[in-house]
Amino acid sequence: MRIGEVARRSGVSARMLRHYDSLGLASPSGRSSAGYREYSADDIAAIFHVESLRALGLSLREVGQALDDPDFRPADLVSDLALRAEARIAREQELLSRLRQVADAGPEDWEQVLGVVALLSGLESADAGSRQRAALTVSGTDMPSDALVAAMLSEEDENVAGALRWAVVRSSDDVVPLLAEALGDSDAHLRRRAVLALVDIDSDASSEALRTVVADPDPTVRSRATQELAVRGDTAVIPLLVDRVVDGVADVDASEALAAAGDQAMVVGRLVSALDTADAGIRRRIAQALGEVGGPDAHAALLRLVDDPDRGTAVTARYLIDSQRW
Repeated sequence: MRIGEVARRSGVSARMLRHYDSLGLASPSGRSSAGYREYSADDIAAIFHVESLRALGLSLREVGQALDDPDFRPADLVSDLALRAEARIAREQELLSRLRQVADAGPEDWEQVLGVVALLSGLESADAGSRQRAALTVSGTDMPSDALVAAMLSEEDENVAGALRWAVVRSSDDVVPLLAEALGDSDAHLRRRAVLALVDIDSDASSEALRTVVADPDPTVRSRATQELAVRGDTAVIPLLVDRVVDGVADVDASEALAAAGDQAMVVGRLVSALDTADAGIRRRIAQALGEVGGPDAHAALLRLVDDPDRGTAVTARYLIDSQRW
């Protein structure tokens, strides 16, 4: 079969067949009486072999090496090609993510497009200083919220993370759902980052998000959430804060939060109820909490503790009464 007919039947151009021949990849093995080269059935099979290897992503040089190697293992080739494909797909996905981020920013002209791309590149820089400078220039720009939050949550340098949190807090309300979603992450470090940002966003949506982690297994997460909610006047967290005073878990911070809580009568009532315990250490912490809360109800409760059988509790109560203006 001559080259023209092979080209028609195989779909491989005559030019490419000649190229394969020149490289020694698939050459015609016979000649006609007139001296024309002719392809045998085995030659055509070799052509399809070459085409199959090229379809897998091999270069012509790699095809030649595979055909010449007596120890060639197809399984090894497939594994190598799979790794290449995964790397290529990862690059394409990264590009797609970047394009979507730029599109989400809603740029209206090339200047805005270039500005968003520059910010994204800055936040992804290997240099912490470059990332921090980028973070400090984000506020007031069209930076996509999801990219900004993702950068803050994943940032390894605490100074850069602080700058990014500043930018997140000053961006649009769209960040609250993203931060709320991060509160459900299994990584406590990410939840802490999200809580710190939500604490600085004073809105009903952020308060709702903070309520979801008042019982978080991480002490830092639940402490910051409950303290902030108390400051915002959420009386539902008062019992939780009193429990922390009783248990001695971040009790100083809990006492400060109770002092800022809205319903002082409820706060003192809860603390007084916990005085029934026989544990002297707990009564001392409650006395200190009452001194932090202040007010006439707390003063009356401390007067009861002046005669407490535990000397440490009695001394603490007397000191707080004498040192503060009631």
